[in-house]
Amino acid sequence: MVTGGARSGKSSFSEELCKDVSEKVAYIATSTAFDEGMKDRIKKHRKSRPQHWKTYEAYKDIYKLIGDIKKNHDTVLLDCVTLLVNNLMFDFDINWDKISREKIDDIEYYINEQIIKLIESIKNTDLYFVFVTNELGMGIVPENRLSRIYRDIAGRINQKIATLSDEVYLVVSSIPVKIKG
Repeated sequence: MVTGGARSGKSSFSEELCKDVSEKVAYIATSTAFDEGMKDRIKKHRKSRPQHWKTYEAYKDIYKLIGDIKKNHDTVLLDCVTLLVNNLMFDFDINWDKISREKIDDIEYYINEQIIKLIESIKNTDLYFVFVTNELGMGIVPENRLSRIYRDIAGRINQKIATLSDEVYLVVSSIPVKIKG
């Protein structure tokens, strides 16, 4: 797992990790192009990685892709977990200011199940798998409820992935620091 703040160099470091392991890399892009800014960001990410890498664009039921991926690849880079969480949250048409604690728990359970199924499917392979995620809990408590819900769910998902990962890196200003493994 590779974590760090926005624009910390996580993706570049993760790409280098994968390049060092294999030529047969699958890239799982979890973002969706919902505005011009995101379209530009996706374009830049595509340019930065080797053209021979196979890209899968998905944020839901990624575990279903692992069987196909392992046929032709031995290394996988998923970028990024926090966008995956964001997109899964917004699959629900909800008024986030009025949502009940019970419904929040249901949504978090659903997202957690998506991650558990993915990790279980990875464990049944020899894939070298790199998760990229954002470190969200190092700032002030967000002012609005939606941001707090997102931070909490993404933070707990990050904890789960870090706990189950063999290695964890924190990237700060493009400098990776190994914090586990």
